[in-house]
Amino acid sequence: MKAEQLAARLKKVEELRPVILEGGDRAQQKRRLPDDLVDKLIDQGFFRFALPTELGGEDATATETIEILEAIAAIDASTSWNVMLGSEINAMAAGGMEKGLAREIYLDNPRVVMCGGGGPGSVPSRAERQADGGFKVWGQSTFISGCHNASWCFMAAPVMTNGEMEKLPNGMPNVRMFFMPRCEWQIVDTWDVAGLRGSGSNDVRADGAYVAPKYAGVDLMSLPAHYPNPVYRMPVPLRLSYNKVAVALGVAKGAIESFTDLAQNKIPMMSPSTLKDRPIAQFRVAEAKADYRAARAYVMESMNAIQDELLAGRELPSPKATQEARLACTHGANVCMRVVDLLHNTAGTTGMRMYSPLERKLRDAHGCATHRWVSHQLYQDLGAILLGHPASPEFEGQSAR
Repeated sequence: MKAEQLAARLKKVEELRPVILEGGDRAQQKRRLPDDLVDKLIDQGFFRFALPTELGGEDATATETIEILEAIAAIDASTSWNVMLGSEINAMAAGGMEKGLAREIYLDNPRVVMCGGGGPGSVPSRAERQADGGFKVWGQSTFISGCHNASWCFMAAPVMTNGEMEKLPNGMPNVRMFFMPRCEWQIVDTWDVAGLRGSGSNDVRADGAYVAPKYAGVDLMSLPAHYPNPVYRMPVPLRLSYNKVAVALGVAKGAIESFTDLAQNKIPMMSPSTLKDRPIAQFRVAEAKADYRAARAYVMESMNAIQDELLAGRELPSPKATQEARLACTHGANVCMRVVDLLHNTAGTTGMRMYSPLERKLRDAHGCATHRWVSHQLYQDLGAILLGHPASPEFEGQSAR
């Protein structure tokens, strides 16, 4: 992405602020983004900026993606979460499919949006090979954010033969991602939560979904990479991590902005002056800003180190750089949650009211920080590595998955 493209993309976010705010408010009631907001985001290319230029995108790097998602999340986290998932899966799928098929998928339908991933649902997944080289898939996946916006969905499932799970040469189960068109899956309305309430992260169910042979080889990563942008050589867990922390950073940034606005006029109970004149408010807003900026700097530094390694010729990032980046993303999401907690508390009862931006940002910050790829549980895995324990493939940087 050229510098002027990034500047124009960030400017477009600001121009859409009223639309995002209004649509974000309605999303709280609908529990997903309103269709007109999604259409506006599609029209303005917010689900395509991470795609390669030859597929109609702007070829955003990891750090550029973080900046864009952060800017949207400072306005509304659920909107940013949908843009994050749609642009993330769009770009990952482009890197995981044959280039001719990618041109067909993305250029024949410039409005394409994808979803997928999630966790295991109430229906255990399985896939069965078909005589024509395709597959049929059964299962239910949880947390499929933006599924209402999507025309394709990825679902993970083990491949079964005669009722037995297939094994890879290394003895591990043959679990694959299956690329399913919208006509082959159903949305199950399960999303009724507090944080990221408007993200529409419902379950998706497949009941014998047919995956045609031409789509059977589509995955979320392919090596050697089809495109030069370093993101196409970043293992899937790392890509999922930096995209998630980007939203958390935006929520913290927006909370600082909202608290600053509130402090100008709020007169706390039994106080002769506004909140901005109270020492505790001054202390905490400075502390919050420093914590947010430090967390952001660590994320950007570690992701730039990953990009530098890949641009220098590595096929995949080193274990050390991978572990630093994963730690930075985990730290960033959890620090941002504490930043919002701090400001919400300092705002007093005003921050508790449902109309307060700080109330939603409190819920959203916690929603971001509970996500598997940036949650506090990862501190244990990463701390064990720091103390000399062997790293699992997820933290080695060498696993394509």
